[in-house]
Amino acid sequence: MSIDIIGDVHGCYEELLDLFKELGYSIDSTVPIHPDGRKSIFLGDITDRGPYSLKMIELVYEMVVQKKLATYLPGNHCNKLYRYLRGNNVKVKHGLETTVAEYKSLSTSKQNEIKHKFMALYEDAPLYLMLPDYQAIVAHAGIREDLIGRRDKKVSTFVFYGDITGETHEDGRPVRRDWAQDYHGDHWIVYGHTPVKKPRIVHKTINIDTGCVFGNKLTAFRLPEETTVSVSSKQPFIEEKFSYFD
Repeated sequence: MSIDIIGDVHGCYEELLDLFKELGYSIDSTVPIHPDGRKSIFLGDITDRGPYSLKMIELVYEMVVQKKLATYLPGNHCNKLYRYLRGNNVKVKHGLETTVAEYKSLSTSKQNEIKHKFMALYEDAPLYLMLPDYQAIVAHAGIREDLIGRRDKKVSTFVFYGDITGETHEDGRPVRRDWAQDYHGDHWIVYGHTPVKKPRIVHKTINIDTGCVFGNKLTAFRLPEETTVSVSSKQPFIEEKFSYFD
């Protein structure tokens, strides 16, 4: 079976449908289906910042839970939304405010439905995926070679946020080490989290978060072909959101 790993969507539902069409999926009345039986993997951060976070939750729930056509991995924004829906005291900013505004505009019954779907998605999601048949590992912000196989708190922090130092830049962004430079394994590590203008390959790692929500592109990485497919964003382009490690 072949797979399509999809980078951070961040509520860009229309661009996701464009990407599925570009990948050869047919869009029926419920979910995208590929005629050759390809499956999808969502790389985390399906919500926040973009215009259609709740549509994303419903589509991914349908594909993953109902139809078994996809796999969902959580990202840091997913983790924060999950904690918000559980009633934890989280700061509603850095993108979460767009999802919360959509959520609060719904009726109570519809809120309960969305909450149930997202919590079911999140609670059943693996922290990261090891795909030996494809010689690949999929993790939202990547994973360092010595952490592969572990599932402890240190690993979850890395998978959600990358190789953070604990320091921040002047604009508030966390300082991150370029962990990919030190990876020398023989499996692909497919990740996102840090927006780049084009898919970034370093050794056998590939970052496919091409910043759709910041006006650039939405990208998928196909296996076993080892090729990428991208579609253009419909959002305004924001230059300063790119190039941590370009």
